[in-house]
Amino acid sequence: MSHPENHELPPRLRALADLMPGAMRDGAGMHEYDGRIADLSPAGVEAALETLGGAALEDPHDEAHLAAFEAEARYALGEALQHRANPLYHLGELDISGYDRDYAPEAERREARDAHLAQWPLGVDNAIAALDRIPAPVARSLVGAVRGLAEGLPEDVPARLRETALAAHARLVAHVERAAEEGPEDASLGAEGLARLMGTGEALAVDPEELAERARTERDRLRARLAGAVGRIAPGGDVMTAVRELTAQGPNGDEVLDAARRWTELALEFTAERGLAPYGDGECRVDLSPPAHRWATAMMSWSGPWEADTPSFYYITPPDPAWGEAETAEWLEMFSDTTLPAVSVHEVAPGHFSHGRALRRAPGPVRRALHSMAFAEGWAHYVEEMMLEEGFGAYAAERSGVRGWTADHYEVGVWVEALIRVTRLSVAIGMHTGAMTVEEAAALFSEDTPLQGPAALSEARRATFDPTYGRYTWGKLEILRLREQARGLWGAEFSLGRFHRALLDLGSPPLGLIGAALEQG
Repeated sequence: MSHPENHELPPRLRALADLMPGAMRDGAGMHEYDGRIADLSPAGVEAALETLGGAALEDPHDEAHLAAFEAEARYALGEALQHRANPLYHLGELDISGYDRDYAPEAERREARDAHLAQWPLGVDNAIAALDRIPAPVARSLVGAVRGLAEGLPEDVPARLRETALAAHARLVAHVERAAEEGPEDASLGAEGLARLMGTGEALAVDPEELAERARTERDRLRARLAGAVGRIAPGGDVMTAVRELTAQGPNGDEVLDAARRWTELALEFTAERGLAPYGDGECRVDLSPPAHRWATAMMSWSGPWEADTPSFYYITPPDPAWGEAETAEWLEMFSDTTLPAVSVHEVAPGHFSHGRALRRAPGPVRRALHSMAFAEGWAHYVEEMMLEEGFGAYAAERSGVRGWTADHYEVGVWVEALIRVTRLSVAIGMHTGAMTVEEAAALFSEDTPLQGPAALSEARRATFDPTYGRYTWGKLEILRLREQARGLWGAEFSLGRFHRALLDLGSPPLGLIGAALEQG
């Protein structure tokens, strides 16, 4: 399953890859890491960090890219000790859902999955040894995800292996449940801690106050644009009331997959016709999410750079048939005729799927292996608005077949998604600098976005365990700033196709390094 080139990684990249086999396996497609998990015990992390570093790489950009990821590991694990406070690090290593995707014959994937499950007792031992300082709010927010790790364990797992894996899983659940009751109530990182956690791996110095001001400015722009688009559909009423009425209209649970397929096809066609992504090849299938990922409404699982060219999957999670009417309706709002088009652009084209196709061609192993999530999510969020600017709404309105759907519906969806993302950035900064409580954060989501009640509270709680979840807006703003620089520098020779190719040739770079696209473009 592994490719020969896997064994030719520069030693510094190999040391970093060994520290995060889950990301290498599921994001980069390095299946030599199948069946392996990182030793995230205190001693294991200390030993792994000592192996980082070494001779500089020949390419200055790749050297800076690799050095940023090494610095992030040293800070997050060596100084901030996130593996001792945040179960998310351990969940990523224990997760077996990646073996569901058809990257290799089923028998090989099943063997790798069972080898991975056999590592659960050791992985849980290491997690319990490490997780000695979980804040209670983090534990409360993540205990559902910890329990869900074992949901949908396939029926063909051998009985003895299932028994030992589930016994280990139960110990981890009990440990996190205990932290939810007994852990400290303060989950904030502090202004300096947040700035370093956000900026170190992005090769950027972060000023939380300055970034918070950028977020407020962006929020005001988005609210004004949303009011304009809503006013053309439903003039005269309250904006958020009208938005909630719009997001209540769309496919039912049985129709969601077909609707996602329709919007995906349109996004792929428009992206190809306008040359908005450097590569338009490969197969993207729309399918149900694997059981372990049904906490997410939608996600992309792409064919990784080290894999054979197998299908990528745009996963969709319809509402659970066991849910009540209110919970089902709330979940379906995320797949409404207003929001699903923008979600599909984000996940597929020219968003994550198109990005994944470019990563397969990125020059050098560093760019193919090490993916900045601030760039990846920033890119996928940036293209939602870029497609609006390029006329995707009008294009889709002529072809969607959805009665009464107009270009304004796509625009409303773009601004709604953007308002949720910018509020995440404001909330993350507010909560981790001590300026905002979870309750105040939930109130901000209710004020600035259509989210209400449990949905707003869920978004607020996410900041406790995902303090960098403002990365969507942050990445988008940095890409937009660079695009204006490219327009000024390239003049009449600027085009979106040229800019996007130059940017994606960098892989998924730390935000502080994206300026290299201006030189390479």
